[in-house]
Amino acid sequence: MNRSGLRLSPARAILGVIVALAAVFALPVAASAHDELLASDPASGSTVDQAPAAITLTFSGAVSQETGATVIEVTDATGAALVDGSPTITDNVVSQPLTPAQPGAVTVLWKVVSSDGHPISGELSFAVAEGAAPTPTADATVTPAPDAAASPSASAAETATATPSPTDTGEAASSTAAIVPWIIIGVVAAAVGGAIVYLLLARARGRTPGTGGGADR
Repeated sequence: MNRSGLRLSPARAILGVIVALAAVFALPVAASAHDELLASDPASGSTVDQAPAAITLTFSGAVSQETGATVIEVTDATGAALVDGSPTITDNVVSQPLTPAQPGAVTVLWKVVSSDGHPISGELSFAVAEGAAPTPTADATVTPAPDAAASPSASAAETATATPSPTDTGEAASSTAAIVPWIIIGVVAAAVGGAIVYLLLARARGRTPGTGGGADR
């Protein structure tokens, strides 16, 4: 009976390790299933020659159209809010109308509810070049351009490089989540291998000569 109990104990230990690690392994897999921001127009970190009439965000899955589920805040370099009305949602694309932005950095904060019902959020920025043309409107009157040569400041702005913006949080989280499953797979493999070695050693000790096998005869 003692030997039988010794053989069952490692097997139960292996099963317990596998069940526990499988539960841990499921957590990052579920987290990585959330939708994420794929692209924006204007693109994050870019410099545009004309203030955009709208900011467009494209996600990896359909976005909830429930009232209040989507919130987009846009401010220009002066801190003025640029949001003009409510965003429009078409499947996985969100478009937010904007008022004209002043030259400089434009910051976009967004929050949506993804297709799995989980709220996701992030931040991006782009820049409007110095001397950029204003966003055209339907009732705008076209006036002749002055004959004077372009100012030096406008030429310098054309050669300026855009300041890189911080990496979107949603994209960073997704990259980290993609690495975690491989780490957990290694831990599971090591735990199962160690438990099997322990089981084999325990059985070998139970069959060693001199443990009472001759007395039974």
